[in-house]
Amino acid sequence: MKKLTIKDIADKFSVSISTVSKALNDSHEISESTKNKIKKYAKENNYRPNFSAQNLKNRSTKTIGIIIPNMLNYFFAQVFKGIENIANKKGYKVITCISNDSYNKEVEIIEMLSNGSVDGFILSLARETELEQNFNHIQTIINEGTPIVMFDRTSDDVHTDKVVTDDYNGALSTVEFLANKGDKNIAFISTLSNLHIGKQRFMGYEEGLKKAGLKFNKDLVINIFEKDYKKYEAILTPFIKNNKIDSIIALGESAAIAAMKAAIKNGYHIPNDISVIAFSNGILARHSSPKLTTISQHGELMGETAAEILIEKLEKKEDKIVTKIIKTDLVIRDSTR
Repeated sequence: MKKLTIKDIADKFSVSISTVSKALNDSHEISESTKNKIKKYAKENNYRPNFSAQNLKNRSTKTIGIIIPNMLNYFFAQVFKGIENIANKKGYKVITCISNDSYNKEVEIIEMLSNGSVDGFILSLARETELEQNFNHIQTIINEGTPIVMFDRTSDDVHTDKVVTDDYNGALSTVEFLANKGDKNIAFISTLSNLHIGKQRFMGYEEGLKKAGLKFNKDLVINIFEKDYKKYEAILTPFIKNNKIDSIIALGESAAIAAMKAAIKNGYHIPNDISVIAFSNGILARHSSPKLTTISQHGELMGETAAEILIEKLEKKEDKIVTKIIKTDLVIRDSTR
């Protein structure tokens, strides 16, 4: 017979895992009638709690929950490495979960782990969460006393610690770099246009053009909403063919490599005819042909910073909310003149 879990009880009564956990621990936050119903059902079905119930109040698991939007992005792997570096030094374990950019999955993970399994969270928002602008599940956990540090994909609507890339200035300085080399037709390829980080980078691109005395041309901006990166090249081939382009700034390595392939297919040489630069600094950039110039977001440093903020909050019970901004660097390789 399958062992009854806290999630099974939550599903039975159409409540959150957190509510069940509190009811089983006799929390004053839950009504007596709900507590009695949940306790009765748990007893009749031989529910046996694990460590989570004991840890609900003291939160001393020495474990951090990490939630990332996807596992294919090298940047998130670098952030995870940085978090683990600090967690290991400070004697903390980590539980890593992937939301797959799903709001429902993110809610489920937070409810599952906030029953006492972890002391705090390091979180990068799922794409759906940011698009829906619904952060109740995150704010509820913070209000209940579980600290959360958000990184990279964050929201101004959530009052918590954050570690972010200097996206605006990263894009601005990249435009200046290209303009100083004589480029006048600088294209912008975005796969993140509906996210805050994508908007910041686009604003930096616009300001960079203005500072360089270049006119903004809407034809040189393309927003890709296709999720399958294998289709990027087909989307970008007519874009590059039909526009006069000196250089390209792409908001991801997959889009940048697809742009290089599309340019070569159209008879252009990289970088003699068109320079290409991408945000992020991952494995693809080092092994593409030609090797890709990138705007490094310093993922490992971002992860270390997020872990240091969270652990300090857990150990010193620090109330002050901070936002740390990680500056970008241009890593010059073969795809720029």
